[in-house]
Amino acid sequence: MIRAREVSPVEVMLAHLQRIEVVNPRLNAIVTLAPDALERARDAESELMRAELKGALHGVPVTVKDTIDTQGLRTTCGSRLRAGHVPSIDAAAVAQLKAAGAIVLGKTNVAELALTYEAENPVFGRTNNPHDLRLTPGGSSGGEAAAISACLSPAGLGSDLMGSIRVPAHFCGILGLKPTTGRVDGAGHTPPTIGALSLGAVIGPMARCVEDLSLLLGVLGEGGAAESFDARVGQRALDASTLRGCRVAWYAADGVVPVNEETLDALKRVAHALKDAGLVVKEERPPGVERGPELWTKLFARAAANYLRRFYEGLEREAGADARFLLASAAAADSAPPLLDDFLLAWDERDCLRAALLEWMKETPLIVAPVGAVEAFAHGARKVRVEEQTLSVFRAFGYAQTYNVYGLPSASVPAGRTREGLPIGVQIIGRPFAEGTVLAAARIVESALGGWTQPAEERMNAER
Repeated sequence: MIRAREVSPVEVMLAHLQRIEVVNPRLNAIVTLAPDALERARDAESELMRAELKGALHGVPVTVKDTIDTQGLRTTCGSRLRAGHVPSIDAAAVAQLKAAGAIVLGKTNVAELALTYEAENPVFGRTNNPHDLRLTPGGSSGGEAAAISACLSPAGLGSDLMGSIRVPAHFCGILGLKPTTGRVDGAGHTPPTIGALSLGAVIGPMARCVEDLSLLLGVLGEGGAAESFDARVGQRALDASTLRGCRVAWYAADGVVPVNEETLDALKRVAHALKDAGLVVKEERPPGVERGPELWTKLFARAAANYLRRFYEGLEREAGADARFLLASAAAADSAPPLLDDFLLAWDERDCLRAALLEWMKETPLIVAPVGAVEAFAHGARKVRVEEQTLSVFRAFGYAQTYNVYGLPSASVPAGRTREGLPIGVQIIGRPFAEGTVLAAARIVESALGGWTQPAEERMNAER
């Protein structure tokens, strides 16, 4: 609409600022507003009038997860130690969005240091799910998902090491893409995506529709040039006819934890939608997925705990409740610390299983899987009930963790609602750097099942 001059960047920015003023106090999704957002919109409008478009996102507001650096705009990572931290440069992904003309509207709430599946921290408190204020929006990119779902933001950036884009997208009924590991530059994120974490940690786009995910990925993956969007990831990725005859495997049990009945129903709806579009769909568990959750722990848990200890060394009292819990858990584990050989063996196993999975995917290039065992849960919950089992929240989302272990692109796409009206998302996974195929399949599901639905205003007006 901006490019066609149907609406001005200033009008778009004002509309979002007004929406934030009305809705955000109940959600606490956006925690820092950019003071120059309206000024940047005026600049974009002037450039538009002179036909000086910067790129594919000219004049479009975006929000950014509060673990991703934004030049001149507070970035706390949800930690008291960084409550006043203002980065001097943008994260690489933010710089790419700006180069394409996007305007950073604000920062969105997170779990402290991106540690948990919630969006609560000692700096800004908790974010509420727009579909039910009593529930978490997920994490750690929960503020981003809630803001996009409730129309406080058109789209933005999250990050993902254990499902932190896909779980909030699933909980809030939007779309989120975990790109192939290494596709999007991760520089400027806290915790840094280095060492062991570089095997699985990514920055990726979140939005309300597949077309917007594709647009943002085209910018992020190609350095922000406007012409790169159409040519590489964009419109061809949304042409569902290119997938006719493509083989798809779907599974509802990874051999580790079960899923609830409503998640199973959502998976079946997705399978039917893809079959109706001409894809060849079968129920089959891909090789190696049952090892994903355990390998996630062996590869990433110790590295994350060590970073947390270094971050708070001598200042443990400044850590929030979740960070203190994880620090205590790490200290308890010190009685039997893993050996370097254990880590190397896990890495070897991961590489062998990944190679076998990729060989299998030559014949079946798309996988449909749960994001997790359950839908959005209550704030502060450490356990969830799945059928007849009680699981830790962490274990319940091993389905998402698996594809961080193997570094594959994975999109969470809305696939229906629970009986209580809560969104259910389903993962679509593809081969490395085959985001276009993943997004084309997601577009089929979006068209067949309705995609994002705006949260009911009465739910956002309910008492917490």
